[in-house]
Formats: sequence, C-alpha cells, structure tokens
Amino acid sequence: MTEPNGQKDSPEMAQNNEPKVSKPYIMPDDPEEGSVEALAKELTEAKDRTLRTLAEMENLRKRTAKEVSDARTYGITGFARDVLDIADNLQRTLDAVSAEAKAAADPGLKALIEGVELTERSLLNTLEKNGVKKFDPAGEKFDPNFQQAMFEIPDASVPPGTVVQVVQAGYMIGDRVLRPALVGVAKKG
Repeated sequence: MTEPNGQKDSPEMAQNNEPKVSKPYIMPDDPEEGSVEALAKELTEAKDRTLRTLAEMENLRKRTAKEVSDARTYGITGFARDVLDIADNLQRTLDAVSAEAKAAADPGLKALIEGVELTERSLLNTLEKNGVKKFDPAGEKFDPNFQQAMFEIPDASVPPGTVVQVVQAGYMIGDRVLRPALVGVAKKG
C-alpha cells in the first residue's frame, strides 16, 4: 500500500508510523525442549573439533619447520660422504711422507707437500662452513655412538676402553654422525 507521500508501508511500521515491537520467542512446552541440550552438546563438540584442528595445524606447522631446518642442515649428507674419500686420500698422501723426508726434500717436493697440505686444509674448512666437522677421538673413552672399534691393543699405561689409535678420523654433520671414527681401543695389558 502506498501512503499519500508516495512511500510504501514497510512491515516494520505500524499504521501510526511507529516501529512494531516484536514479542520474545517462547519455546513451547513440548517434547522438543531437549533440543536446547542437543544444541549445547553440538556446540561443545564443534568447539572441541575446532580446538583439535587448531592444535593439529600448529603441530603440522612445527613439524614442517623442523623438516625444513633438517633439510637445510642434513641435505648435503650424500655429497659430504663422497667428499670424505678425497679428504682421506689427501691425509694418506701427507702421512706417507715422513718428517725426515720432508726436511731433506728438495724445494720442488717441499712445495708439492705444502700444496697438498693447503688443499686438505681448504677442503676441511669448506666442509666446516657447510656443517661437517672432523673429530679425532684419540685419548678419549671409547664411545660406540661415535667410533667403530677395529682392534684392541694391550696397553697397561691407559685405562681399558681408551682410544689409543685412530685409523680413520670421524665426521659429524650437525649433531649426527656422518661417519664414525675407526679406532684401536686399549685393553688390559
């Protein structure tokens, strides 16, 4: 219906242009009164599901962050293992030349030995920059988590179970063993 001023009546307006006051909804007295409890239970379950989902998402975020961190730290493991053979060969080369031979060597041989030493140091520094550290357990108590016993040596001068000879140095990457040290361990003499 259109009023004289050209406006239509809205359902909210009474005939005297005052807003209608709606009456509060009253639940009927019937068997569906339990629906309030059902709605409350449903709300509680929905809150529980939401909290569990949020906790799962937080755990996933933390787990993903740890996996990314581990990938950065340990991603070069395969490459580092391959490079360790080069480091071992450089060390064997230097060990093959005795101190007397180094002292008595001509200048050309001395320069070659110094070049191999510099190359080995450079390789070890590069490995350390990338999280790979060399360790030499000589004189320490044998630890099977970081060393592999190759043989036992009767030696009364040190306590049994002490590393007395390192056959091959070990390497760590981050807090993990990349390669255990190969060692000779003292036993009662």
